[in-house]
Amino acid sequence: MKLKHVYISLIVCFQLHVNGQTDSTSITTATYQKPFLKQSIVPLSLIGAGLIINYSDGAIGKENLQEEIIRAFPDFNSNLDDFLLFVPTLTMYTADLLKVESRHDAFSQTKILFISAIATNAITFGLKHITNETRPNGENDLSFPSGHTSNAFMTATVLFHEFKETKPVLAYSGFVFASATGVLRVMNNAHWVSDVLVGAAIGILVTDLVYRFEPLQGWNPFKNDKISTIISPSYNEKTLGFYANIQF
Repeated sequence: MKLKHVYISLIVCFQLHVNGQTDSTSITTATYQKPFLKQSIVPLSLIGAGLIINYSDGAIGKENLQEEIIRAFPDFNSNLDDFLLFVPTLTMYTADLLKVESRHDAFSQTKILFISAIATNAITFGLKHITNETRPNGENDLSFPSGHTSNAFMTATVLFHEFKETKPVLAYSGFVFASATGVLRVMNNAHWVSDVLVGAAIGILVTDLVYRFEPLQGWNPFKNDKISTIISPSYNEKTLGFYANIQF
């Protein structure tokens, strides 16, 4: 399989996800009432493709694909993948500050983001310890699936659900940064293609499920006209957190 064919496949998968998620034209719960398997055909397909690549030999095997990529970009090195996964979250909170209409208020967005992050990382790092796969650079450091990619697609999917009905371009933008994160993980020789595909699927599936069931939906201790709350992300030494400013 040629390298350009891999790129085309990734672009097609991304486009299918975008098109498949935009059937609804109003902010309703109709999308979340669709059969789960039908709604999730793209991420489930990504998992299938990732597993085939991960456990295959020959042209479609992960080793051969990695060799072609590294041969095409022998001296590539970038740390942008450590930062791009935070861009969808920063975009969401910036849109909130600019009063862009969204599905939920800032507190509910943070609640959904927090729940999605816990579930995504629990699944991702659980699978890492179960599979215990070596990275392509030789480090025995729990390669499968990619944590960077699962978190990037988790935040991108939150952004998508919040703004897909009001600002489609803004909503879709998160997937551009998430896809770039996954591509850079492979080009940096930190992950196999299969790690990235499965990581992306986990981030999408988990977040879709959170939006389908909306746990703690009615819980908002700051929902008071006399209370003003501003929540924004913070980043320090590769640690992502949140800063809250509450005025009574």
